[in-house]
Amino acid sequence: MDPTRLPDIDQSYARPRSIGEALSLLATGDWTVLAGGTDFFPGLRDRPVTAPILDVTAIDGLRGIRCDGAYWRIGALTCWSDIIAADLPPAFQALQQAAREVGSVQIQNRATVAGNLCNASPAADGVPPLMALDAKVVVTSQAGSRQLAVDAFVLGNRKTALAPGEIVTEILVPKSTSRGISSFVKLGARRYMVISIAMAAARIATDAQGCITAAAISVGACSAVARRLRGLEDRLIGQPATPATLALATAGDVAGLSPIDDSRAPAAYRLGAAAELVRRALSGCLPDLTPVLSADTPSEESGR
Repeated sequence: MDPTRLPDIDQSYARPRSIGEALSLLATGDWTVLAGGTDFFPGLRDRPVTAPILDVTAIDGLRGIRCDGAYWRIGALTCWSDIIAADLPPAFQALQQAAREVGSVQIQNRATVAGNLCNASPAADGVPPLMALDAKVVVTSQAGSRQLAVDAFVLGNRKTALAPGEIVTEILVPKSTSRGISSFVKLGARRYMVISIAMAAARIATDAQGCITAAAISVGACSAVARRLRGLEDRLIGQPATPATLALATAGDVAGLSPIDDSRAPAAYRLGAAAELVRRALSGCLPDLTPVLSADTPSEESGR
């Protein structure tokens, strides 16, 4: 019997050694792709595994971060600890800050960046920083590869644009958008190992005169998918990178979000928190600024 494929009455398991082998198997049926497994196994609760499992962890070349040509390339099996340890430009700071918020160190050592995207949770910590970097998701099938912007890949709660027979192979960050500095801020019911009530990522680039030349701001956990605040981004262009810039971020910028009421926080609280988190994320990007808190800043403890 092939040791990489162990069928029994209820399930089958395959651990391919190459992308080609993985794609051949995917073309044969409805496989569940397994990488870190940090969401898959807890999601089973006390139920047995019944779907065929395609374990991609043995495929060479899918883990690691490198820069070539026009892109920074993050392999699909790159875990959050890899992101934390990598020597990356300041524009990736938000992604590295988010990496430190993904569960415990043990989870960070197993969970993958691509898995965070494929999971498509509204509260996925990696999505807002990747959106702020204008990242693209590379999905591959036997027919070839295609690239999708993060907001075109994550379509809704637990829903992605992956078609049958496709697998995520890498995430691309254009070098043109890896300029400047970024910051990530998350609000939860406690400080660590918690699902977000709201979160924000911001990336700012400036010219030699200290004026903002590029801005990207995204908010997560306040809609079915993370959202870019395009209007605010446009207003920031040309503005001096000073404390006064924070005043440009108002409650109106998050009014178009659609947060839900749940056990973690009511919708109205999430909207107020989102506006404040955007200001804090911006303060983390602008030179010589420390986080500025509004008088009505919601606290972590009041989020429930």
